[in-house]
Amino acid sequence: MLNRARWSSLAVSRVLLSLLVAAFVPTGLLLVGIDATIERRRGQRIAAKGLYRAPVRSSQAPFVKASGLRWIGLMLLVPSPWAGRVWALPFRTALAPSERYAQDRGRRHKTLPDWARQLLRVVRRWWPDRALIAVADSSSAALALLAPGQGWPQPVTGLTRRRLDAALAEPAPPRRPRQVGRPRLKGRRRPPLATVAEAPTTVWTRHRIADWYGTGARAVELVSDPAVWYHPGPPAVPVRGVLIRDPQGAFATQALLCTAGAVAPAPILAWFVRRWQLEVTFEEARRHRGVETQRQWSEGAIRRTTPALLGLFSLVTRVAHQRLVHPAAVPRQAAGYHKPRPTFADALALVRRQRWTVSDYPTSAAPTQMVKIPRARLDQLTEALCYAA
Repeated sequence: MLNRARWSSLAVSRVLLSLLVAAFVPTGLLLVGIDATIERRRGQRIAAKGLYRAPVRSSQAPFVKASGLRWIGLMLLVPSPWAGRVWALPFRTALAPSERYAQDRGRRHKTLPDWARQLLRVVRRWWPDRALIAVADSSSAALALLAPGQGWPQPVTGLTRRRLDAALAEPAPPRRPRQVGRPRLKGRRRPPLATVAEAPTTVWTRHRIADWYGTGARAVELVSDPAVWYHPGPPAVPVRGVLIRDPQGAFATQALLCTAGAVAPAPILAWFVRRWQLEVTFEEARRHRGVETQRQWSEGAIRRTTPALLGLFSLVTRVAHQRLVHPAAVPRQAAGYHKPRPTFADALALVRRQRWTVSDYPTSAAPTQMVKIPRARLDQLTEALCYAA
């Protein structure tokens, strides 16, 4: 199935996305997160591996490299009523090899923004009648991703983090009557966002966000203004810049850019905060789905195993969602902390318990079955196995 069978992962992704949309967001906009992760792998036969920056171990001071496979994925960001938080559900994952890999095979190297634009184009073609918002991190903050999405017949709204020294300009002034020459693409250049954030004349607006990276409600200060992001080559993109400042000074000032200029800054901030769930999904997939524990080396199996494991994360969540819309019991508690809401470990255990029931493995056609161990002890063993690994 993984290394030799013939099947289309693109078709599987479309079916999986249809199931997720029908279960979680049958109406309204589709919020999609874009992120890349490194699957640490070693071996001479793994041709697609490369050396990349390890985002978890690196910071502004140390720069740590990791050898492995680089994946870029699309995840549907949806609220889960039974979990009490937003979940990031992967539905499309693609291998993004290094530049050396492409050169050795005489192919054109595609950067992360190129991969993200190509994946979003596929989703836009699948769902042309739904508003689509793509949330990306700073690695995809490029005009190569934002500009083409605005030129499609059904535009895709892009939302990303931007550096405080970004070169933004004012919107182009209106054209005067009988003015000759080409229309202007932008107005005069604006001060850097870092200068605006430090200026004493800047007017900040207090806003309270309901969920700040899983820590509950938090008050922040915002400054928002429409602008134009322009660089020679790609077309100019109208954006709305949003500066975020913490009144308590717990985190540094951040800048966001959104191509939906008519949207208020509060929804933009709420959309971007959901992006953190992508990191949670990657960690849960490593812990419970076996990502980075594969041992295959064939090209076909390498390109299929990790997307299949991430897609299985979404499939398990959907099956559990059908049973946990109104959870009646308190989730299983851990020894170190109180867990008021179910997690992915509980969802996985629920699906396992549903599949491992005794009725699925009958041993006799008689109305009653002889069990060599007490039924209560069998249920305890099944419960323990459901939470194993």
